[in-house]
Amino acid sequence: MLVLGIETSCDETAAALVLDGRHILSNVVASQVEAHRRYGGIVPEIASRQHLLQVLPVVREALERAGIGLDRVEAVAVTRGPGLAGSLMVGVNVAKAMAFALGVPLCGVNHLEGHIYAAWLDARDPEEEPGFPLLCLVASGGHTDLILMEGHGVYRLLGRTRDDAAGEAFDKAARLLGLGYPGGPAIQQVAQGVEPQESLPRAWMRGTLDFSFSGLKTALLHQVQGAPTASGPRHAPSHDRVRSLAAAFQESVVEVLVAKTLEAAAHVRARGVVLVGGVAANAMLRQQMQASHRGLPVLIPPPPLCTDNAAMIAACAFFRLRRGERDSWDLDVTPALRLG
Repeated sequence: MLVLGIETSCDETAAALVLDGRHILSNVVASQVEAHRRYGGIVPEIASRQHLLQVLPVVREALERAGIGLDRVEAVAVTRGPGLAGSLMVGVNVAKAMAFALGVPLCGVNHLEGHIYAAWLDARDPEEEPGFPLLCLVASGGHTDLILMEGHGVYRLLGRTRDDAAGEAFDKAARLLGLGYPGGPAIQQVAQGVEPQESLPRAWMRGTLDFSFSGLKTALLHQVQGAPTASGPRHAPSHDRVRSLAAAFQESVVEVLVAKTLEAAAHVRARGVVLVGGVAANAMLRQQMQASHRGLPVLIPPPPLCTDNAAMIAACAFFRLRRGERDSWDLDVTPALRLG
């Protein structure tokens, strides 16, 4: 089955063509980073207007790269949530119009579930190796969730962040350090090869599989501000100290994510770990998860498939469609949609 996927949940306009839920024929992403950089974060109104401008050209480019005409598309998949309401509406309405015009099934996809299915793309089949159940760490945007995947479409939420998600924490930390937006890549770049001179706290949330990064962010703020002086105002940290604090912050986030994920995997006797979402593109997190896996297979998509893309949406839709699931023309967006 050839599925056209459309993704507009946040600030990436994406379209992809995926065959049988596994094989990427094209995967086009138009980034809005430059449009939002000056604001230090995503402005919802700007994001939705950019999607309106970009979505049809992106779909056309995906078809051209695949060398496929619209007449060969057998289903249209689209992110229905979670995400920004205005952004989601652009994608959902375009997908509905295309599916109706082509006379093919429409499939609304949970963005978080889509991230999980990035592990199925152009790699070994997790259903066969290592097989279910799989422990999934989904670290994407405002979400840091530990989800047990017991089969296709069968999920159980084990833990989630109680405040800031890891991705949000990276963005806020980068802003405090004056590193710009987006925060994750900026912190990774300046922290590369740096041995931190400071130690920042870890919120272990003992007795639960939940996360918390708000306290870490506050601790970083105190370090950046420094102690007040009698001689005058506080001074901004030096470049070397910014690098050290960035490395300490990254180290703290990664240590907690890895430890909690492996604790959860052992607790539920998972057969493997799947690490997905934008934060999964972080090199230190990928390295530490691979190095500390305790014998469990660890599946991590390549970085371009960790960040928001439409191939993962099309892949997820294939497995839903294979189960006979379809959406009707009254499909609506659900900005606070959950998984598990």
